[in-house]
Amino acid sequence: MPELRKDPVIKRWVIISTERAKRPHDFVKPKVEETTGFCPFDYGNEHTTPPEILAFRPADTEPNTPGWWIRVVPNKFPAVDNQIESQRYGVGMFDAMAGFGYHEIIIETPDHNTNLALMDIRQVEEVLWAYKERYDAISKDTRIRYVLIFKNHGRDAGASLQHPHSQLIALPIIPKRAIEELSGSQEYYSYKERCVFCDIVNQEKSDGKRVVEENDDFIAFEPFAARFPCETWIVPKRHSNSFNTITETEVKSFSRVLKNVLYRIYKALDNPPFNFMLHTAPTSGEGKLYYHWHLEIVPRLTNVAGFEWGSGFYINPMPPEEAARYLREIEIP
Repeated sequence: MPELRKDPVIKRWVIISTERAKRPHDFVKPKVEETTGFCPFDYGNEHTTPPEILAFRPADTEPNTPGWWIRVVPNKFPAVDNQIESQRYGVGMFDAMAGFGYHEIIIETPDHNTNLALMDIRQVEEVLWAYKERYDAISKDTRIRYVLIFKNHGRDAGASLQHPHSQLIALPIIPKRAIEELSGSQEYYSYKERCVFCDIVNQEKSDGKRVVEENDDFIAFEPFAARFPCETWIVPKRHSNSFNTITETEVKSFSRVLKNVLYRIYKALDNPPFNFMLHTAPTSGEGKLYYHWHLEIVPRLTNVAGFEWGSGFYINPMPPEEAARYLREIEIP
């Protein structure tokens, strides 16, 4: 029987469509052959990208040369530009502002043909450290109000290059989705004097049906009101509103859970396209008591169509309990 479920944070409803229920193999699509050839992120092509902002490399190597294992560069075709002034203005009755911000690429490895699911755990840790270093550096710019770190994997998820990389876009405004989460979390806290995400973590641990992966510091689960098949959230067990508070121990724990979850998705769905997004507090530190940072992974298995666009609802043909069971059955090497 179909069921409507409500997200307790932003109060969005989804339809869990059991009449359309599918198994993981039903979502596997024929692979489109990736074009091979020149890649600006490969070893030896460092001169073809903008100069590196950050690189993890031996001390005896020069910037913008081979030898690195993590490299961060400005996006060559940025959505926003940190060289222009941040200013607001009106266009008649409409509001606008200059396209100020930061847009960077985190090149996750020199290996063109791997991905986070298959990398050595130490390399995944290094990717997370690069995220934190750039988050910390950019958030010191008082004009920036929000830093979004995200990954597009696969052409259908918006990746224009196959080489493993993530992106960072920092903005002088707080995105609508972040405002919705902050507002929903604050409302929940005002009523119950508890963090809604902490309550979700405790509920998922108690139920166990939607848990995919867990260790001492993090838990990964399919959200109760999942919008998409195999949508997975990774949430720290320690309450913290901002990613920049992550500790060295937590980086190790987070990297393990992230790698394992991505490996389960990789094996269960035959390396599907996906997006992940790091949800964190604004750079002002808003929401210390009531907000909770986390990572959302969304495999791109279904299409958003007229009903979704018109209603704001999502139709999910795989109950999250079933998705969690399928992902748990994948053996981790």
